[in-house]
Amino acid sequence: MPGNLPSVEVVASNGSIIMKAGLSICFYMRRSHRELAPLISQALRTYLQAVGRQALTWYPDHEGEWRVLDDSALESTHRELLTHQAPFIHLRDSYGSLVDHQFLYRGVDLDSPESRRAPGLHTCAISFWLPAHPIQSQGHGPFQELALSLAKSLPFNSGHAGPSFHAWLGMKDLMQHMFQLGLRYPGMDVPDEHNNAYSVGERVQGVHWMNFLGPPMLEALGGASALKTRLQAPGTSVLALGEDRAVVTLGAEPDAGDTAEGRMLPAHRELARILEPWFAAREVSRRHRDNDALRRWERRFLD
Repeated sequence: MPGNLPSVEVVASNGSIIMKAGLSICFYMRRSHRELAPLISQALRTYLQAVGRQALTWYPDHEGEWRVLDDSALESTHRELLTHQAPFIHLRDSYGSLVDHQFLYRGVDLDSPESRRAPGLHTCAISFWLPAHPIQSQGHGPFQELALSLAKSLPFNSGHAGPSFHAWLGMKDLMQHMFQLGLRYPGMDVPDEHNNAYSVGERVQGVHWMNFLGPPMLEALGGASALKTRLQAPGTSVLALGEDRAVVTLGAEPDAGDTAEGRMLPAHRELARILEPWFAAREVSRRHRDNDALRRWERRFLD
């Protein structure tokens, strides 16, 4: 594992890996899926071009049973993206043990009764998982280039890329464990894209290594140039992506930090203070769960 990422892993009683450290890229787009359909389909193709067709080999059918993602099933996935009002697409490299690659997309229909009952909260959410170990041999360049390529093709309101826990979602005890680990390794994201699609809206889901900022947030912050003058931490860069979008990268390479070793990620803390008014709260979509650990983790760069 690269030196700036933790070597952590959780193994279930049956020997399956259910949590490990990796990398992820996520974007949130406050539009109805029908406006995004061809762009999402192309984003999936871009991801597979970067990681290889065999990186995604399984998908759940409509009954939740895992099936082999052969070429025919992959083409059906693209058709579903192009034709459904609010598709949920989940593709991965294993159905038993957690490995390295996953594509997850939750499309929403902003005109649906559910979205109208939650004004400003629903958003289309897309995420891509990659393994951490190639950084040792290839460096972080290919990962960063993929994140930028995807960002330039998607009309995001916000997004992020960097170190992340990879885990089977929906396991309450495991989520709590990741929130606790995230306090020690504050640069790690805790994945929850399904719920984030119902809580992020036009806001931002915390601070990460690469932070993609779009409308209306970037305009409210004064634009990329104004934001650049406010960020003084060494190694922080601000790159404009057109007139209304930018990416803020915190340091030369991904870093999970480690509070036990005094690696507190000051650049992340500086950006968090600026973006705090725009932070989304996951608790909106997790009202019936124990959220104390979630709240502490969400404020890890502020308290």
